[in-house]
Amino acid sequence: MGESVKHTQCTRRGVLAVGGGIALSGCVGRLGGGEETPSDEGVDGESVSLLLNWNLGGLHAPYVAAREEGFYEAEGFANVELESGDGSDFAANQAGLGNTEFAVSSADQILAVNDNELSPRAVGIVMQRNPNVIFADREGFGELADPERLEGATVGSGPGMVRTMAEAYLDRYDLLDTVEYVDSGFDTVQQLLAGEIDVAAGVFGDVVDARHQGREIDVLEIHDAVPSYGHLIATEESFAEDNPETVAAFLRATARGTVWATRNPEEAIDHLVDVQPELEETRENQYEKWAEMHAGYVRSETVETEGWGASAPEPWAETRDVLAEAGVLESEVDPSEVWTNEYLDDEDEYVSAFADRIDG
Repeated sequence: MGESVKHTQCTRRGVLAVGGGIALSGCVGRLGGGEETPSDEGVDGESVSLLLNWNLGGLHAPYVAAREEGFYEAEGFANVELESGDGSDFAANQAGLGNTEFAVSSADQILAVNDNELSPRAVGIVMQRNPNVIFADREGFGELADPERLEGATVGSGPGMVRTMAEAYLDRYDLLDTVEYVDSGFDTVQQLLAGEIDVAAGVFGDVVDARHQGREIDVLEIHDAVPSYGHLIATEESFAEDNPETVAAFLRATARGTVWATRNPEEAIDHLVDVQPELEETRENQYEKWAEMHAGYVRSETVETEGWGASAPEPWAETRDVLAEAGVLESEVDPSEVWTNEYLDDEDEYVSAFADRIDG
């Protein structure tokens, strides 16, 4: 199944307060891949940081795998520091300000931050589908098999982009004026399961959380009507221009980490727990979130034809239109200017043949 590696013990790992979260620093690859040597095309002993969009969890398995299996080290990085973040908006801003070399954000936030005259660029798409969903508890609501079933329902979600995407989805089916939309804050799943709302809008990880409470949950995927990109790797435009090989090397190693974590999901969660032992309490939940992500979100037609991490113009244009219609954007930000495939190495087997590697 997976690549053969030798495991050795990492001798240092620091925990520092950063951006409302923690920085998970440590020696690169000391839990595996220690005998790899830097590639001829890699970097020479650089240390970089990756600001996550939120606290470390199952959806971040590719980056942890790339570090702990030694793939970043094999590209020549001396250290890759993983920093817990405070949302995709915070991550996009920090990348645009140049306060981190790399950040995990989303298409909507990259557009919004560019609208504010910063220049974070999406250089690699990790999650090729819009992660937002509309879902219901079958016991409380009945079967939710198609959008028309939402007519007359009370729909709850938190504020921000989840609500914006859900409203765009409802509008595509001419349902926006037929539902009662309420702000359920950050307690949407529990309000749904308690019967306080009929239907919830959230992300697919919320569905995993609800099912972990023993409920049968039906899901409508917003991507079916509103294509967009979820998790992506962003960096400041001038950093990429000045350090093209650093960016390319980071993306190669992350692609390899995604392949490894997909083919070795149990071991990938082992690494997460190794890095942050508190996750042992929610291990099964983290495993299922990663399983859901790699099964349904890392592949697309673009990946099949162009390789891991590639953007296509259409989802960016679609996301820009949704945000403009919702009044989120104040300027005429050009969606074609906020992403690039330039730093994706089409000669690397984990990038160009990604789909074959995760199947092999």
